[in-house]
Amino acid sequence: MSKPVARDWYETIAISDGVTLVRELHVARWLRCNIWHIRGRDRDVLIDAGMGLRPLKPEIAALSGRPLTAIASHSHFDHMGGLHEFETRFGHPLEAHIHSNPSRDNTAVGQFVRAETFTAWPCDGFEPETYQVRAAPLTGHLDEGDVVDLGDRHFQVFHLPGHSPGSIALFEQATGVLFSGDVVYNGYLFDTVYHSDPEAYVASLNRLKELPVTTVHAGHNRSFGRDKMISIIDEFLAGGRRMADLDAWITSHNA
Repeated sequence: MSKPVARDWYETIAISDGVTLVRELHVARWLRCNIWHIRGRDRDVLIDAGMGLRPLKPEIAALSGRPLTAIASHSHFDHMGGLHEFETRFGHPLEAHIHSNPSRDNTAVGQFVRAETFTAWPCDGFEPETYQVRAAPLTGHLDEGDVVDLGDRHFQVFHLPGHSPGSIALFEQATGVLFSGDVVYNGYLFDTVYHSDPEAYVASLNRLKELPVTTVHAGHNRSFGRDKMISIIDEFLAGGRRMADLDAWITSHNA
């Protein structure tokens, strides 16, 4: 399929309170990951790193010159593709082997990436059929109860398996802000991806309902509040927000 090569690949959007959203412009809206940059007094944090199709580090460096910790909410291709560019890389230990040895299968590339998921190519000669992410061995681990300390901001780590074994979310108790990764977002939720566990996912979603959340900055689509989060979770647990035929849906919902 013939497509132009994109001139610009990323856009940055200042949200509020030191939070910036970075998005890949030419990845289909339903698929592209929300890349979150959070400014802190002593250091910054990056939550997720997109598909790694064009250099991400220069985009992040333009936001701040502080030391940075890059965190993967989980090890699917659309969230950890650019992780290798950063020196300090954290994620859950249950998925450390995937970060060290990614493949098209264990990062879920084969289920989602095809020509229809792009409006433009990232470079000349790009072929969706051969795309896979680069290895990015974790330099540190995050697990249940750990705290990510930015000096003036503190985020508690929740281990919320189901979508993937090592899915994590970061919660700021002082503000009620939750960075949820793919545990919950305003769209179709997946418990049938490579290494998903539907039973664990139900337990994780029910845990989220107990948190005093004010704002959810999710792994995909727009941010939302607590009432919407509970509505999304309840709808999914009742059998909604599920995709019956992934291949047919992707073909019909091209970028």
